[in-house]
Amino acid sequence: MDGEFVPNFGISPLLIAAVREKTDVLFDVHIMVRHPLRYIDALVDAGSDMITFHIESDDEPNAVISTIKDHNIKVGLAFSPNIENEKVIPYLSDIDLVLPMSVEPGLGGQAFIPSTLQKIAKLHQKIQEIDNSPEISVDGGVTVDIGPDAVREGATILVAGTAIFKSQHPKAVIEKLRTVE
Repeated sequence: MDGEFVPNFGISPLLIAAVREKTDVLFDVHIMVRHPLRYIDALVDAGSDMITFHIESDDEPNAVISTIKDHNIKVGLAFSPNIENEKVIPYLSDIDLVLPMSVEPGLGGQAFIPSTLQKIAKLHQKIQEIDNSPEISVDGGVTVDIGPDAVREGATILVAGTAIFKSQHPKAVIEKLRTVE
């Protein structure tokens, strides 16, 4: 987060690099920044395996997609709740992940926006019609109660923060989310 696209500042490439030294898990770095092209080289150097950027950022989406792909890593495309699916559909064949945000980006602890389920279902249907099959991730307000609904509609990845970190039993929440069908 750059403090412009969203009001908060987030994790820096230096922190990503420090954590990368400790693990080999997949790093999907979801950037909420006004100019994603400014950050790609540093994020790749820090150890990102995928960079997910927002369609509503100021940089041209094809340029961002191409630049990320030039680094031989995966590309994700996120969009805020007020953006319609139609804006990301032209890019589905070129990306590895699509992320309809289920809260306003940049602030944790918000409630899941129910209309996101319809967006997921429509994206899932559209993805079935194309050769490339990007993952459908859902981020924001995801809980053990909402996870199954999102998966039923076509989500393949559930991103949970508050549901885990504010839980008395975070391991149990993680296990429930991992086994959602």
